[in-house]
Amino acid sequence: MDKAADRRRKRVTGRRTGRKLLPGLSVADGFIRHPFDEANGVRTSGLVAGRHLKTGHKHDRHATAYYGVAPSVFHALVRRWRRSGLAAQIEETTFIDFGAGMGRAMLLAAEMPFRAVIGVEMNPTLVRIARRNLALWRKAGRARAPMRLIEGDAAEVAFPRGPCVAFLFNPFGATVMRRLLRAVARSFADRPGELDILYVNNEQEGVLEAARGFARLFHGEVRRSRVDAIADHRILANQPDGEYASANYEDCSIWRWRGKARG
Repeated sequence: MDKAADRRRKRVTGRRTGRKLLPGLSVADGFIRHPFDEANGVRTSGLVAGRHLKTGHKHDRHATAYYGVAPSVFHALVRRWRRSGLAAQIEETTFIDFGAGMGRAMLLAAEMPFRAVIGVEMNPTLVRIARRNLALWRKAGRARAPMRLIEGDAAEVAFPRGPCVAFLFNPFGATVMRRLLRAVARSFADRPGELDILYVNNEQEGVLEAARGFARLFHGEVRRSRVDAIADHRILANQPDGEYASANYEDCSIWRWRGKARG
């Protein structure tokens, strides 16, 4: 192995810093880089099961897993959302990624002219990696929108003023989803139409269906590109435990806050 390759390996495995990696982020755990990282010089690859994302917070047990969204799925869902009749221009809309992980969705969103791109992530290791990725994106001139990452609980984040779109790649279970939707209802009580939700791998779709004030704009499969499908299949098939699988699509939905009817 030449010196350049060895340096790349150390950056991926974390041996240069001496920090212990989260399970799922080392080569021994089946780690493989996604083509998005190879092409852009960032670090958003890897699969970390929810049980390994402990922070000491009461919501730890509701974490699902970390895995970066397929760029093709992200772009396809955003295109569909933009055709849905937005409350405002994208330049006036804040993008918020709940469960931002290492920041892949933030990086993709920041290439668009959002008013701002905000990420919310509770795990400090993922936050540290994501902040490095954001810095690299800015340095490369890829960010068309200001980016900010909040280390904290999704259900406790204060929403900014103005129209917002919330992005979720199945970050948590039903308990936290219900608390997040209650926070939305409080924050947007007098702001009908100012919040949309883009939900990828929508395991808690039933929670949204049961919540008052939300209207579903789309529900269906969003296909991966061939490149993403091959990459995700290879990455997930390489897990030693084999507990996650990959399909050629993601079940997705788009929701809009309409506001609760006044009785």
